[in-house]
Amino acid sequence: QRVGIARALANNPEVLLCDEATSALDPETTDAILDLLVDINERLGLTIVLITHEMHVIRKICHRVAVMEAGEIVERGEVLQVFQAPQAAITKKFVSQITDTKETQDTVAQIKTNYPTGQLVKLIFVGEKTEQPVISHLVKQFDVEVSIVHGNISQTKNGAYGTLIVQIDGTQTNVTEALRYLNTVEVQTEVIANAN
Repeated sequence: QRVGIARALANNPEVLLCDEATSALDPETTDAILDLLVDINERLGLTIVLITHEMHVIRKICHRVAVMEAGEIVERGEVLQVFQAPQAAITKKFVSQITDTKETQDTVAQIKTNYPTGQLVKLIFVGEKTEQPVISHLVKQFDVEVSIVHGNISQTKNGAYGTLIVQIDGTQTNVTEALRYLNTVEVQTEVIANAN
């Protein structure tokens, strides 16, 4: 891969096209190639068009993404925006490779059994929202108990993207108000299970 990249750069191109540059590579070599591409982009100011099916590659180094299906672009935008709110079915499937891993699905199934009261809620944080003390505000303002049961934060070139699964327990009114508050601070919510 390094030799292929060097050969392409020898022609002093305006755009570097990388078709599946990390396929069939072990994780360590994949990271090395991605770091090399980021370095080329930043030092040479060279636009890189990267074709891949691996969403973790897009998350790690890309600024913008276009999703293609049957030869047509079905969705495009900044990586963080597309990861936050995928629109096309194929994009949702690709993004779920990272956000809804087998481990996460198994954890959610187990959580539903272990937390029979309150509401299990998946929170999605994007960009600066990942650094805000949202959970402590819920507890202080709405007289609810919040248990963090699963979480994950990933970095993209445009900022952080995180998911957190919490159990919110309290009166129905307080839980409803807490969920309403989350929407006002632009944290996406999805109720996974409702025991109340």
